[in-house]
Amino acid sequence: MRTLIIGDLHLSADRPDITQAFINFLDHLPADTESLYIVGDLFEVWVGDDIAEPFALDVARHIKSVSEKLPVYFIHGNRDFMLGKQFAKLAGMQLLPEVFLTELYGKQTVILHGDSLCTLDKAYQRFRRFRSVPLFRWIYSKLPKSKRLQIAADLRGKSKRDNKSKSYEIMDVEPSAVVELLDSTGAVQMIHGHTHRPKLHSLENHRSRLVVGDWYTQGSVLTLTPEGAELNALSLR
Repeated sequence: MRTLIIGDLHLSADRPDITQAFINFLDHLPADTESLYIVGDLFEVWVGDDIAEPFALDVARHIKSVSEKLPVYFIHGNRDFMLGKQFAKLAGMQLLPEVFLTELYGKQTVILHGDSLCTLDKAYQRFRRFRSVPLFRWIYSKLPKSKRLQIAADLRGKSKRDNKSKSYEIMDVEPSAVVELLDSTGAVQMIHGHTHRPKLHSLENHRSRLVVGDWYTQGSVLTLTPEGAELNALSLR
């Protein structure tokens, strides 16, 4: 038996190769797969369930076929934080809180997207708090499609420009934030994405931080079994 965790696919109509690789992944899950977690940024951008693009609806159909056999869990990322109940229902995904605590094969595990751990990036953390305000989300959801698309494009452009000037340390998780979350939840294992730096980290006190990678040049899948954790790359071909 195994649990699979993926994230940071950043699916878009501009990268059909990634979408097809994801669909192939869904269509060929190992028979002993017990559950699938998607830890955010499934899509490059999400402007609203009501105006989902055709390729996204096709992705939903494939996820739905998997969710009919096993649970599929979704945690919002910084790119698709507006993904709502309508699309989740269409895809058969169960929406989880930003920080989810569970037990996986005898280990208390905390699962999240990971952007909340990048506490040195003060500007982003301010935006993150602002975007979580219910009034902002409601106003945004009522804007015309063209306006929402423009806002999304502007935010992506700003993010790319800002990231070029940010140091490695600022864009990565802050170790003290990792320890604080592990301590507050009592977890011995943390799983997240966001940083695009896949690695299995061993921490003090027999704890671990498992980071899933992005799908820009190859797929990335974290596999958990009773025996341990394994990080694998998938070809986009």
